[in-house]
Amino acid sequence: MNILVTGGAGFIGSNYVRHVLEATDAHVTTVDALTYAGNRSNFPDHDRHEFVEGDITNRELVNDLVVDADQIVNFAAESHVDRSIDGAATFVQSNVEGVATLLDACVEHGIDRFVQISTDEVYGEIAEGEFVEGDKLTPRNPYAATKAGADLLSRSYHVTHDVPVVITRSSNNYGPRQHTEKLIPKLIRRASNGDTLPIYGDGSNVREWTYVTDNCRAVETVRQNGETGEVYNIGSGDEQTNLEIARTVCAAVDASEDLIEFVEDRPGHDQRYALDTQRVRTLGWEPTVSFEEGLAKTVAYYRE
Repeated sequence: MNILVTGGAGFIGSNYVRHVLEATDAHVTTVDALTYAGNRSNFPDHDRHEFVEGDITNRELVNDLVVDADQIVNFAAESHVDRSIDGAATFVQSNVEGVATLLDACVEHGIDRFVQISTDEVYGEIAEGEFVEGDKLTPRNPYAATKAGADLLSRSYHVTHDVPVVITRSSNNYGPRQHTEKLIPKLIRRASNGDTLPIYGDGSNVREWTYVTDNCRAVETVRQNGETGEVYNIGSGDEQTNLEIARTVCAAVDASEDLIEFVEDRPGHDQRYALDTQRVRTLGWEPTVSFEEGLAKTVAYYRE
């Protein structure tokens, strides 16, 4: 089995590569453009892993890689909402055009499975309850819109070209190796240095936090056992407001809550996400790392 992992030098992708190498006997080929969020050092040295530097919009490169692959897991994406608000072009290029390039290669060469890694943000915000997989997609920022576009494109290739697609939509991930522009590592580093902790609006926005290894196990469960053409939500059920996160980080690094600073809210800031995960749980997966345990591991990593 040869699995092609795109975007594998990023935070979640590299953790997934590590998991697959430890849990299976598959050979893993990783392709990553090594932009600001990708880091070659995220990979372990392993005789079943091969790294290729390149962009998934490069059709010649993608075709060369897909011809030797049995399955594809696509983590490649621009993912920071604030950056998408400043300019959406690179998000469209990577998150939509790149996915189209991969899917075209699947049609040409055939593939056993195409796993599209998506996000809970494609659903938009929800005041109460939880999103289920069949809910309408109502993305409210450019990043989420491009991910929703990629989901729809992937499903269309399943219907039109019989590409064996499955889609995962996960809640916010956190853990070691995450880029420090993301909320939790940013707060850990700033609080540890005695810097202010900027929190959008009044800090009441709610996110569901899933430790990265739990998400990687879920993705692997879907790759192996998911039903072709289906979508699988992945989440922990552990909801926290951004203000609660900031206060918890302050306590974890022994910093004063006086460092918390409320700043102007960003445009289109979704108030709350929450996911119903019954479908992926029927495949035998469930989260195992509590937020308290995961945050302790994450703080230890960044402080070291």
